[in-house]
Amino acid sequence: MLLSYRRKRCVGIGALLALSLFSPANARAAEAGAKAMYTDLPGVKLYFTDTGGPGTPIVLLHSNTGNSDIWAPQIAAFSKAGYRVIAFDRRGWGRSTPDPSGQQPGSIAGDLDGLVDHLKLKKFHLLGVAGGGFSALDYAAWHPEHIRSLIIGGSTGDLKDKEIADFIARIEIPEIRKQPAAYLEVAPSYRGANPNGNARWNEINAHSRQLNAPSQPLHTPNTYEKIATITAPTLIIAADADLLAPPALMRLWAPHMKNYEWAEMQDAGHAMAWEQPDVFNKLVLHFVAKH
Repeated sequence: MLLSYRRKRCVGIGALLALSLFSPANARAAEAGAKAMYTDLPGVKLYFTDTGGPGTPIVLLHSNTGNSDIWAPQIAAFSKAGYRVIAFDRRGWGRSTPDPSGQQPGSIAGDLDGLVDHLKLKKFHLLGVAGGGFSALDYAAWHPEHIRSLIIGGSTGDLKDKEIADFIARIEIPEIRKQPAAYLEVAPSYRGANPNGNARWNEINAHSRQLNAPSQPLHTPNTYEKIATITAPTLIIAADADLLAPPALMRLWAPHMKNYEWAEMQDAGHAMAWEQPDVFNKLVLHFVAKH
């Protein structure tokens, strides 16, 4: 159920190695209409899926948990709506493996930029949830010429401003980071009502981050000043049961965006796109159709 949906207007705007893969994950990609492939980029053999076709691309950035498998409901819905949908496993997650001959650990925005060049993308919609939202903001500020629109869901933005850091310190539950990711990211309503979906979320997460995979820094630190340079139309989606990026926190940084719309999802957690794909997809498709 959509709690609120309102708009704020402000002034201002490598060769491909195509492999035939037969893993269950790639079978799921095929079911969603996407082809699973690898490409060699500086510092990484990058795994990605691409539905292809003439539609406007939507590029998906997964969170700090999971991998591109988490996007199956979005790939199916967005491709059905006529969009070309592209998702990739970040370096050291899922099937994307670091290449020691290249600089490590690189940045997610840098790897995205390499993929954009490889696929010869011009303008596209960029969607990131949670930790993927950090890098979506990072890339949009770095390469505005490629961004048709931006969608950020359930994310602190990894903003370094004191106001955000202080808010996070006030809401942090003692020892919460020692809890399994499912308790941090998946809302209790979903865990209780959808045991099969919750088990699948945990399965994806358990096979995601590779052993000793380092965290990739942002291309440049995210700040209020930096995100204020982003002129692309932006949809910011908050979830009212999100323990890590609650709506009140996201409302601190949202007004620093020059042209944004705001939406909230009811009874959804940090894993909003997985928990309520129908609601999430409807919000995204309504937004991108205008841009």
